Amino acid sequence: MDLDLRKLRYFVAVAEHRHFGRAAQALFIAQPALSRQIRAFEQELGCRLFERTTRSVELTPAGQRLYEEARSNTTVVTAALRRVHEAERGEQRLVVAFSPGLHVSEAIRVYAAEHPEVEIDVFPLRWWEQDAPLRDGRAHVGFLRRPFDDSGLRTVPVGHETKVACLPVSHPLAGRHALTSADLDGEAILDVRTRRTSSLDEKFELIAAGQGLALVPLSVAGSYSRSDLVHLPVTDALPVETCLAVPENACAGPVRDFLDVAASTLRRDRDARPSGPVGA
Repeated sequence: MDLDLRKLRYFVAVAEHRHFGRAAQALFIAQPALSRQIRAFEQELGCRLFERTTRSVELTPAGQRLYEEARSNTTVVTAALRRVHEAERGEQRLVVAFSPGLHVSEAIRVYAAEHPEVEIDVFPLRWWEQDAPLRDGRAHVGFLRRPFDDSGLRTVPVGHETKVACLPVSHPLAGRHALTSADLDGEAILDVRTRRTSSLDEKFELIAAGQGLALVPLSVAGSYSRSDLVHLPVTDALPVETCLAVPENACAGPVRDFLDVAASTLRRDRDARPSGPVGA
């Protein structure tokens, strides 16, 4: 049986979002149409891919296996087709990925002034796929936070970030000026091991609703500041390293030039930026 790449792409979107409505929005199609396509895909395969209830959408064992196999294949095909069309048009294009809260715009501005012939796009990363777009061709350069799998990548350290605890203003610890890791013992911490969320907006909404706390980099806290949350420094938390990353076999031409410009620009911005905790 030949797989329908469109249906496979739809399946991957639902598997990643765990929600038909959000997946439909990401795909720019109507939710009923997406549901019909997924049902048709399940009928073609002869197995259920999702367990659906009124409150959740979860992968079946068969769906989990297909997702693991399909995720990289669909993105590789999409990236390859894009590169084919760019080659036909004779374009030079650079895609710069960045982790939530990190800002790469100044480096892009400096590079673009020196290389106006290169078209530049940005690629906001989701928290669970730091290095994946560099490996499957969706991005050429990444501005990332550790930890991530750096095998096969060239990395250039840029700086470090402190971590802060994000908690609701009603929490008993919210009135403190700073915390230690011991203060958080026994607290429900929202992370990849305890509760997977599809976005930082979802995570912060859960925190505001009293469903737990989270440790986040300072730049993330600053980018998602809201009045019903406070962010307190955790004095004994290890800092998080930020770095630029590119595939080892693709560090040439525009990628190499951007890496040189971005490293110096981002380090200069880091040195000029004031440090300190983010308030409520």
